Amino acid sequence: VQLQASGGGLVDAGGSLRLSCTASGTIFSINSLGWYRQTPGKQRELVARITRDNNTNYADSVKGRFTISKDNAKNSTYLQMDSLKPEDTAVYYCNADVRRFSASPYRDAWGQGTLVTVSS
Repeated sequence: VQLQASGGGLVDAGGSLRLSCTASGTIFSINSLGWYRQTPGKQRELVARITRDNNTNYADSVKGRFTISKDNAKNSTYLQMDSLKPEDTAVYYCNADVRRFSASPYRDAWGQGTLVTVSS
């Protein structure tokens, strides 16, 4: 399973960006999709996650500013990021908890990361 993320870039503080991620390959089902971010010297942290039942959870630091969504037909997830702050600057990674076949377990798949830079 491959995840392809896009949509990162440079934006001024207060601006918006929309990240997209599509999973491809042999996919039987997706249990959840999520976005994580990482800055140099720090651990990767969860930003937002959405389950197949459309339950969502967000990091406290992005609540009210970021919105995660998905398109089941496209095996895609999106992260709408509004009111961006310089501290949101990071490499953003998409993640999927994927089952490739009906009898196989769910396994994590990761995208390559997309850089978001918010200037002050």
